[in-house]
Formats: sequence, C-alpha cells, structure tokens
Amino acid sequence: MKVLFVGGTGIISSACTALALERGIELYLLCRGKTTTRPAPAEARILTADISDPESVQRALGKLHFDAVVNFIVFTVDQVERDLALFSGRTRQYVFISSASAYQTPPGRMPVSESTPLHNPHWGYSRNKIACEERLIRAYREQGFPATIVRPSHTYDRTLLPAHGGYGVIERMRRGKPVIVHGDGTSLWTLTHHRDFARAFVPLLGHDAAVGEAFHITSDEALSWNQIHEIMARAAGAEAKLVHVPSDLIAAYDPEWGAGLLGDKAHSMIFDNSKVRRLVPEFRAEIPFCRGIDEIIAWYAGDPARRVVAPKFDELTDAIIAAQLAAWPKQAGR
Repeated sequence: MKVLFVGGTGIISSACTALALERGIELYLLCRGKTTTRPAPAEARILTADISDPESVQRALGKLHFDAVVNFIVFTVDQVERDLALFSGRTRQYVFISSASAYQTPPGRMPVSESTPLHNPHWGYSRNKIACEERLIRAYREQGFPATIVRPSHTYDRTLLPAHGGYGVIERMRRGKPVIVHGDGTSLWTLTHHRDFARAFVPLLGHDAAVGEAFHITSDEALSWNQIHEIMARAAGAEAKLVHVPSDLIAAYDPEWGAGLLGDKAHSMIFDNSKVRRLVPEFRAEIPFCRGIDEIIAWYAGDPARRVVAPKFDELTDAIIAAQLAAWPKQAGR
C-alpha cells in the first residue's frame, strides 16, 4: 500500500508511522520537518510542505495518488474543506482523527460505543471535532468522498503525563507537596498507549469496510483518577498526597483547565471496542498504564531539560488547594 500521513511525528502518529513501516507500507509523511522530539524515520518518504499552505502541498504531492491519506492535525471545518479540495480524487480512503471527547458528555450509558450520540456542550474543541465529522459524513453521502473517522481517547506516549501540569505534578509529589485530583477521584478513565492505538489503527488503512464508518480505538483498562495518581507516585518513588477539588472550582481559577475537565475528564468514560475488533480481530491493548508510566518517568530522567516546572502552575495549584482546604479542612490530613 501507498499511504500518506499528514504529520506522522506526533504522540499518536509516531507509533502509527513506526508500525506502518514495519508492516511494509510505502509511507509518505507530509510535514514541515521541524520536530526534534520524535524525528521522522529514515525509511519514510518525506514531503516537505505546510498543510496550511495548499499551494505548497500541491507542489509537494505532484501527481501522487494514495491508498489512504491520514490527517492527524485537523481541528476545524475550514481545515476539512481544505482537505476535501486537496485529496478528492487522490486517495481511496481519507482518515480523519477525531476525539472520543465528542461523545455525549456526560455519557448517558456505558460502555460508550460508536452509537453513543455526539454531544459535548462543555468543550469547544469537541464541538469542532463533531462539526468536522458531520462535514465529512455529508461529503461521503453526497460526493462519495471516502472518509473514515477514528476517535482516540487520551492516547499517550513516553513524553506525556496524563495529569494537568505535566512534570510539575511529579515534582510536587517528589517534594512531598499535595496534588489536585478533580472531583472525588473515583471517576473512571481510559488511558491508551500510542503503540496499542497503532495496533488497531494501521490495519484500518486501505480497508474497504472502514470507508464511511467511525471507530474509536482505546485501551480496555479503566482506572480511577485516584489510581492514576497513585501509579504515577509509585513510579516516581514518591507518596501521593491527594486533595480532591470540584471541577467547577478548578474551572473558576483556570477556565482552560476547567474546560478539559467539565468537557472530558471529569466524567467516567469506558469504551466498547467491539466494532474495531470486527475489522481487526487480533487487536488487544497490551500496555497497562503501570508499564506506560515507567517509560514516561525514564524519559524525563533522561534529560534535565525535560523536567520543566512552570512556576505559575505551582502557584495556581497552591492557591486552589488553599481554597479547597479552607472550605473543607478535613482533607488536610489526607
């Protein structure tokens, strides 16, 4: 197969790139060539262009045609319209990377399946993804544009800690300081290692039965946010001193942090992956978070420059915790 990835060096796409090459796919990466965190593999064919500049993309593509085109960096309907113009007649399949946060939030029932309604009134990011999906479905129905929709849910690699604040949370734990867990910490969450995501994703490329369909790809492991923080603390050789804070209070202090909670992470999300397994029956997520976190801690340990703590995040965390403990001092002893 001949496949084009727009991107290919991000958290999700880097694992898909590695597996596609391992499986013998003739892989082209369309990118600006500026990343250093995850360099493009030498085996990939690099097309240097900026996807936001359609003329440079047309020049880079020339007369190339593909069995599948995957754009990992589409977030708005305008970008979908651009891709419809760029790739119509150039590919047998176009894969849009959406988000599982597009599902009904909070979910009316679990596990969440692809038949769960798409409705997220809390987070603009998710509403934009829903609008992109709707435009592609219309293009498929009206013009036969060969769209496939894939919805990841909190997919991580060795560079990404799942808690807001990144390495700052680990540093607070190691210094014996309390960290924030939203709600009461018992809501269930699904973390997916990027190599597990790739195991289900790559077989969908060029798969005729995937055209016109939507799939989510996630792990089957469900952990509470208390467990996630405790696993992080153990891996870091620290103690987890957790202060539970209502998501609404966090949002009052930091609207961006709050939007990601109220529109996504504050609600339990468990997924039914049976649809993708019907096309990829061998798919099983193999990397639990207790193993994935070891990769993360090792990556941060590998270079002091990675261990960045934003002073504003530390100050914000202290302020939110102080407000919560003033309202509920019993938590101070936890």
